[in-house]
Amino acid sequence: MTTELCAYSVDSCLVASRAGVTRVELCASPWEGGTTPSAAAILRAREVPGIRLQVMIRPRGGDFCYTDSELEQMAGEIRFARACGADGVVLGVLTPDGEVDRVRTAALVAAADGLEVTFHRAFDMTRDPFEALEAVVACGCRRILTSGGCNTAVEGLATLRELVARAAGRLEIMAGSGVNASNARLLAAAGVDALHFSARGWRESRMRFRNPRVSMGGVAGIPEYAVPCADEALVRQILQELER
Repeated sequence: MTTELCAYSVDSCLVASRAGVTRVELCASPWEGGTTPSAAAILRAREVPGIRLQVMIRPRGGDFCYTDSELEQMAGEIRFARACGADGVVLGVLTPDGEVDRVRTAALVAAADGLEVTFHRAFDMTRDPFEALEAVVACGCRRILTSGGCNTAVEGLATLRELVARAAGRLEIMAGSGVNASNARLLAAAGVDALHFSARGWRESRMRFRNPRVSMGGVAGIPEYAVPCADEALVRQILQELER
């Protein structure tokens, strides 16, 4: 079973390398569901041995209906990722009516110029997953990351099975969202080609002084004195379950 770690830092890429994860999806901004990482992060992640590097191409949080200017930015980010030696890019573009934007997606696939292209969980925001599957195939993407149109992959298990059947090897179906050691084998048994997970843990801030009067982010529920990271123990637990 191919495995992919959603990594929000170079340190998490190192965790993936040590544990034996197949691929990493390098992102920034975990609270927005992932955006394009910095140039330096891409370059440093490419130096991590033993992993296939996929770079998130998403200029902002929010929806997946982009302006022409944003699409030009995405194309530029794809070209940069390719120049850095990335193995693939991860993207998703929708129309206002909740369909895969075939024209713009195909243009970004062309910009990738041979890199693997994963259509990310924008797929789960479409009105019809089976129509969306055909659109993504037609655009030339290598794989789809999906939870089967639900909040978690376990909830979308029936749709994942149907997507695998309908894809019929034309592209890969990768299950993601809520994947952990307790459900990894169940999801693998659905016939998906890969599992995508973050194995998220927390690294406590090294700050001893903490100013209680100031909040830099100001968003309830997001800690300012803890850093999200990939928990290596959780990663290894998932891999061990898949080896059983």
